[in-house]
Amino acid sequence: MLDAHNSLVRSDDGVLTAVIGIDNVIVITTGDAVLVAARDKAEDVKALVEQLKSQNRREAVEHRRIYRPWGYYQGVDVGARYQVKRIVVTPGAALSLQKHFHRAEHWVVVKGTAEVTVGENVLTVHENESVYIPIGSLHRLANPGKIPLELIEVQVGSYLGEDDIVRVTDVYGRG
Repeated sequence: MLDAHNSLVRSDDGVLTAVIGIDNVIVITTGDAVLVAARDKAEDVKALVEQLKSQNRREAVEHRRIYRPWGYYQGVDVGARYQVKRIVVTPGAALSLQKHFHRAEHWVVVKGTAEVTVGENVLTVHENESVYIPIGSLHRLANPGKIPLELIEVQVGSYLGEDDIVRVTDVYGRG
């Protein structure tokens, strides 16, 4: 902040947010959006969110980091036939045994050790190693270690929506 007065500036996820010469302003930066508002109009944020919802903006209902019982994932990049996510699995946790009809997945472990089930095979995948999950294959990701498991997932296919998950077994009771 330089020459800023009576203002609130907040930034999440280490995003640099710099302001110069402002007065009575609120600036909030997150990983997927920036809000700039006059302090005396802060109560209008709810109306703005409703407007964004009416425009079907994902940012109005969902953050870039999505928390699940096993940890979280965060979108990194998306294109016409691919999507890249950062996945973090807490120690001892596992995702559901699942399959996808429209996408394949490539997992690269960047920290920790993964236990990966693909069909009947159970593999141990270490840092700087990868595994390929073909379209339609039953698979599961688990963290047998004592530190958070971090990996990069690249999804490739004709449809990449979260509703293309068919859960066969799930310890968290999701269908």
